[in-house]
Amino acid sequence: MAAPRMTGIRACVFDAYGTLFDVHSAVVQSRAVIGPKAEALSASWRAKQLQYTWLRSLMRRHADFWQVTGDALDFALAEHGIADPDLRTRLMESYLSLAPYPEVPACIAHLRQVGLATAILSNGTPFMLEAAVTSAGLGGQFDAILSVEAVGIYKPDPRVYQLAVDRLGLAATTVLFLSANGWDAHGARAFGLRVAWCNRFQQPDEVIPVAPDATIATLAELPGLLGL
Repeated sequence: MAAPRMTGIRACVFDAYGTLFDVHSAVVQSRAVIGPKAEALSASWRAKQLQYTWLRSLMRRHADFWQVTGDALDFALAEHGIADPDLRTRLMESYLSLAPYPEVPACIAHLRQVGLATAILSNGTPFMLEAAVTSAGLGGQFDAILSVEAVGIYKPDPRVYQLAVDRLGLAATTVLFLSANGWDAHGARAFGLRVAWCNRFQQPDEVIPVAPDATIATLAELPGLLGL
């Protein structure tokens, strides 16, 4: 069943990694070198990357997302018995040029064409986000590219979501946040943003408070959700 249309939205704010950009495309670029462990390595890298953001936030030991990404990769490589410094360098460089999901460019262009503000709100550092946006050919398509580095703590801390409200100058109820990460979608909704969970991976609902307003399979469904 299609999600009911959402009204009153003036801006769409996107998570970056896993929502706009395919985090597993970094490993895909080196699949021939990694061999049969590629998929498992990528899954381990992503899982540990997220775990480290939460742990550092809870421990009040912040390090930026570039370091966290490297630390997570080191763990994943060790877990899978891979000792290859050149491969590590290549994978980290690949993280700066992640592939966008196929529907992303057209979706963002359509939103801007009809007059909605667009922004990114991400754990990524400013240089990581700028690199990803440029590599994906999305330069100039966002009114703001916001990084958690402005507050020094990771999602789902409410201070992160406040960045979008402050920068856009809009009421939280007029901002639609989109994330493919269920925990992020719940965090943004708990803060007070309107939220659509882009459930790319057909995950079950999270069993945590404050559910998203809507669920879509890909961002191609976003214009219909907004009645555009």
